[in-house]
Amino acid sequence: MNHSPETVVVVGGGVAGLATALRLAPLPVTLVVAAPLGVEAATGWAQGGIAAALGADDRPDLHAIDTLTAGAGLSQPLVARRVAGAAPAAIDWLVGLGTPFDRNPNGSLALGLEAAHARRRIVHAAGDGTGRVVLETLTQAVRACPAIHVMEGWRAGELLADAHGRTAGVAVRDREGRAVTLAARAVVVATGGLGGLYGATTNPLGAVGSGLALAARAGAVLRDLEFVQFHPTAMAVGGDPERAASGGPAPMPLATEALRGEGARLFNARGERFMEDVPGRELAPRDVVARAIFAEIAAGQDVVLDARMKDIETRFPGVVALCRANGLDPARAPIPVRPAAHYHMGGIKVDGAGRSSVPGLWACGEVASTGLHGANRLASNSLLEALAYAEWIAADIAGEEASPGVARAPSPPRPRSPARAEIRALMDRQVGVVREAEGLEAAAKRLGALADRDGDDLSLVALAITEAALRRGESRGGHFRADHPVPAAIARHSETRLADPQAAQAVETRQVA
Repeated sequence: MNHSPETVVVVGGGVAGLATALRLAPLPVTLVVAAPLGVEAATGWAQGGIAAALGADDRPDLHAIDTLTAGAGLSQPLVARRVAGAAPAAIDWLVGLGTPFDRNPNGSLALGLEAAHARRRIVHAAGDGTGRVVLETLTQAVRACPAIHVMEGWRAGELLADAHGRTAGVAVRDREGRAVTLAARAVVVATGGLGGLYGATTNPLGAVGSGLALAARAGAVLRDLEFVQFHPTAMAVGGDPERAASGGPAPMPLATEALRGEGARLFNARGERFMEDVPGRELAPRDVVARAIFAEIAAGQDVVLDARMKDIETRFPGVVALCRANGLDPARAPIPVRPAAHYHMGGIKVDGAGRSSVPGLWACGEVASTGLHGANRLASNSLLEALAYAEWIAADIAGEEASPGVARAPSPPRPRSPARAEIRALMDRQVGVVREAEGLEAAAKRLGALADRDGDDLSLVALAITEAALRRGESRGGHFRADHPVPAAIARHSETRLADPQAAQAVETRQVA
């Protein structure tokens, strides 16, 4: 294998990993992806679009204000302004790569509206196929870039440090168990989220927080792990059983938020529009809508999204196809919906250049906690965040003098979790949309026992989320405690690290300013 210690290793094949690899070129890059490039990345499932203040009535500072409002006190103002300011250039970069965004008859970019946005600023492609189109464009660009070597079908199992504690490589394995050690001048983790830890999720089942475990075991600080965003309108239908592993239910197809932006309405089984008296109604922040739907379902009322609009087939072809694949016709009947784990606001704590607390280790995309999303991500800010930080990370790495050390030998591989189905059911039941101390304590006890027994990454990440949720005795953004329904007077972040990286149960979480 042609791999030099001067190479930057990027782990992950979604928009964050692909954009970072492209921005790093012409530096040599090795891109490590668990599946064939462009497959199984959550990016490809993103229906909404990319938020960017491009309209004549819009400005980046207005975009930043909406971001801060949604973040419920934990979004950082400087980060929000910086990312919102970078959005127009990020769209220009994608256009330059050939991304076929949807346009108005006059040739300008078509802009959609989503929840908690004060302006129409959602750039989209193929109607509700933005993620797929962007992923295809970036994949083609990566395959055409001579500086990028792609290792498909390999998983990163361990970050390797040199004698000074700097990340100097990564140990990877393929499906047959072959092991390779990749020396590196820098490692960028871009492994996505953790929705696959929940039974009800819109994420690929491989999204189980592997990057968080990778970084935590290397000593990195994680931040705000308790903030999981539950998308309010996952379709309450059976997923494709062929896509479900033995670890539980298949992912749930998504009824994009853009439907509500274009007039779709929520009703319970009695025909009541239960969001009528809620500020923002169907376009309230996601956590508000998710809890409202959850309450209806808990009270025995099924919930539907009425999206019967005359042009739904042309404007939302992806949603129509998903519905029909599950025996529904959204043009003739409402869509049954329920909340499902969708996005993780927490992650590896990074600075403005994407640097983690471990020298030589950067993080990009959903796996990172940049300070943008706070307690509740604003719709369509996720792809934007990845695109913005990809450029800043690449510039930071390129500006460093390459001084790769000699990485220590890797540890034996960790086992895969034998309790995946149990963990997913437990997280749904006790660490989901509504939480309370008794359920969280019981979940932490069981997850700690599984972590002790199995030493796997799934139980470690699930335990860390649960411990952080237990210690946050308030309700804020995506974290709602039935026993503490009011936000605390002062908004504080939580930080989590492993007291002993070799002992999965040694999770330490504290609240910080």
